[in-house]
Amino acid sequence: MPDHDAGHAKVLRTRTDDGRWTITLNDPDRRNALDTDLRDGLAAAIAEVAADPDARTLVIAGAGTAFCAGADLPALFGDTGRAVADIRTDLHRVYDSFLRVLALPIPTIAAIQGPAVGAGLNLAMACDTRIVGPHAQLIAPFTKIGLHPGGGCTWFLTRALGPERALQLLLDGGSVDGPEAVRIGLAGTLADDPLAAAHDRAARWAALDPSLARDIKTSVRTATTADFAASLEFESWAQASSATGPAIQETVARFRR
Repeated sequence: MPDHDAGHAKVLRTRTDDGRWTITLNDPDRRNALDTDLRDGLAAAIAEVAADPDARTLVIAGAGTAFCAGADLPALFGDTGRAVADIRTDLHRVYDSFLRVLALPIPTIAAIQGPAVGAGLNLAMACDTRIVGPHAQLIAPFTKIGLHPGGGCTWFLTRALGPERALQLLLDGGSVDGPEAVRIGLAGTLADDPLAAAHDRAARWAALDPSLARDIKTSVRTATTADFAASLEFESWAQASSATGPAIQETVARFRR
């Protein structure tokens, strides 16, 4: 899996021949905090994946001991004379760098080996599924530093945990370790090596018919945002479309023997 970036780039991106992308936040000395360079590099890397018509899956990981330590707080909030509207504009630049993941039609996997803090937690939650290691920590520290949650954190946590648990975690400025994250539904899988597990999963999903994988992702999203009738309607079209594929026709042929 060759690197597309060389030297000391803060974001590395790789692609296999079968369309499996990996984006690695690569500033381990600063625990992959989203400074301007890393923010812009992440946005550009996700845009490159989005522009690849043969992309099948995306794994997002962090180099070193942390997944992502969150936003660069001094850069964002260090100038106390700035207008609230100007701060909000800069915040949206940070949000955009990781929320681009939400628009990808392919399955996305976060491999979380260490702390995912604030915006780093949001990046992980923006992925379709999360694989966490035993030393992972999903941290929403906003109230502990006198800051309101941002970047979709309230939405992500409420959808994953329900309103009561989300409110408790946010008001406490709480932290959830890897095993607990799986137990309460913030992550799907606990693995000793989350990156290796993420690549294994990506290989399985990349082997699926790409239209099938994308439609299943759309169907799950429809089920979380629409009513039963809308979900059933999408399923009927997607299932009918998949019924013309070679895999199901091979199965049908076996029944005819």
